[in-house]
Amino acid sequence: MNRRSSLFAAALLLLACVLSTVPGATQPAQPPIKIGFGMALTGGLAAGGKQALGDVPALGRGGNTRGGLLGRKVELVYYDDQSNPATVPAIYSKLLDVDKVDLVLSGYGTVPTAAAMPTVMQRKKVFLSLFALAANDQFDYDRYFQLQPNGPNAKVEFSKGFFELAAALNPRAADRGAS
Repeated sequence: MNRRSSLFAAALLLLACVLSTVPGATQPAQPPIKIGFGMALTGGLAAGGKQALGDVPALGRGGNTRGGLLGRKVELVYYDDQSNPATVPAIYSKLLDVDKVDLVLSGYGTVPTAAAMPTVMQRKKVFLSLFALAANDQFDYDRYFQLQPNGPNAKVEFSKGFFELAAALNPRAADRGAS
């Protein structure tokens, strides 16, 4: 399992832990908790999207065999966003208006996440983001939660350590004539 699918699995596990602590978690015969998202299963982001999605069905099966979340089964509802941000608003509209999901997660990448933001915000839903860097910077949506720990300045924090390491090399790359 790579880092991306590990983060996705950790995010769903964290969600399961949080939801399982809510009172009334053992009420029988409740409808399933629907978790919805768009995911890049085709197109340019498909390799990362498929890896991120790889653990989701197993988590749903495992959680459901142990009583689900809040004593309710978990149903995952997702659609291929085709790595195309133009498809994302319709996917999230369908998830929220037709499928009536209880919780929405972002897909894979900053651009599809940003494309989903207006739809999610209009419906005042909590939005858990998995693999987006600074997607909420322009929206400042108070119900948006980034699950990838990229630091306070996500646009540069992810690569900051690499640049610090490169600057500390002796001899420096710039001194060797590298451009």
